[in-house]
Amino acid sequence: MTPIISVSDTDADTDTAPVDLFSPLALGPLSLPHRIVMAPMTRSRTTQPGNTPNALMAEYYAQRASAGLIITEATQISPQGQGYSFTPGIHSEAQIAGWQTVTDAVHRAGGRIAVQLWHVGRMSHPSFHGGGQPVAPSALSPDAKVWVVEADGVGRMLDCPIPRALTLDEIDAVVNDFRLAARQARRAGFDAVEIHAANGYLIDQFLRTTSNHRTDRYGGSRENRIRFLEEVVTAVADEIGADRVGVRLAPFITARNMNCPDIIPTILLAARRLSALGIAFIHLAEADWDDAPQIPDDFRHTLRDTFHGRLIVAGRYDLSKAQALIRTGLVDLVAFGRPFIANPDLPRRLRDHLPLADFDGSQLFGGDAQGYTDYPPLPASASGTADRASAAA
Repeated sequence: MTPIISVSDTDADTDTAPVDLFSPLALGPLSLPHRIVMAPMTRSRTTQPGNTPNALMAEYYAQRASAGLIITEATQISPQGQGYSFTPGIHSEAQIAGWQTVTDAVHRAGGRIAVQLWHVGRMSHPSFHGGGQPVAPSALSPDAKVWVVEADGVGRMLDCPIPRALTLDEIDAVVNDFRLAARQARRAGFDAVEIHAANGYLIDQFLRTTSNHRTDRYGGSRENRIRFLEEVVTAVADEIGADRVGVRLAPFITARNMNCPDIIPTILLAARRLSALGIAFIHLAEADWDDAPQIPDDFRHTLRDTFHGRLIVAGRYDLSKAQALIRTGLVDLVAFGRPFIANPDLPRRLRDHLPLADFDGSQLFGGDAQGYTDYPPLPASASGTADRASAAA
């Protein structure tokens, strides 16, 4: 994997200007021009059959290459890891070639891009597994739904069944699938990888007492519940270097039967171990619904003291909230999801206080260019109005 620019591990220009959302930053071997990250968002536009990244996806990501860092939509490491229709994989030669088209397009546009590696665990449906059960740490229902396109071509939210528990040999095999996926990411030209350990998916399922009832070395104590995460991160770091690895965590998300009373100390123990492994960043997926709990300041301070890499946050941030949090020094980067859908030039719009366009929610999953690559950037002469635009954040 070829880095965009190699720099030191210190922030750029911090001696001459106060740090804010638009300050440069070193992230491992990457030099980011600012601290606005494009968050991973499932869009389900792959070519079928085969869940293969394609030219339309390359156009979509290249349009958004002005992000300090793009983190791709979640990408399954194996057929077993799939839980939604038309999501991309990185386990076949066609998928690797498809992703190479994407990374080439982003790099030509001057961007930096990481792939998010994913195994959904119990957040799946038998239609992805030849009628078989999804897998999980334990045979416990997530009480959740996944988006499945059925034989009539219509996508519907279908109930996840009770999964079956992974055997020890199968756990070893999944760790190796993450290792191989990191190797394929290197072949495909990605600058880094993010391991998805949040939002109720497989690694998160191992972390929580509500989804992990195992009595072997992967269950029970905090040390045991973080073991799978440690093994996955170690395997990925061995392949591509720890300084190109990030982990996404979701300590305050409780949906999908994940309301674990022990998750905060478990996450902090995991963060200490991840810091010792030398990974580049932790990416916090913060709850983004209207009445979501606020992240306590004491947690932010403890995490900052515990983990010595970069910290990314993603939630319902606007410009003022992002700037305020960056200036506290408790986080290093802020990831934006939905605003990037209709605003491919989001960093410029935020920097220049330009209007933000609204996205079409009916076009989020599946489909074609409509609601995907047809959102235009603002013209260079724009000073305060735009087509399809609403008030700036």
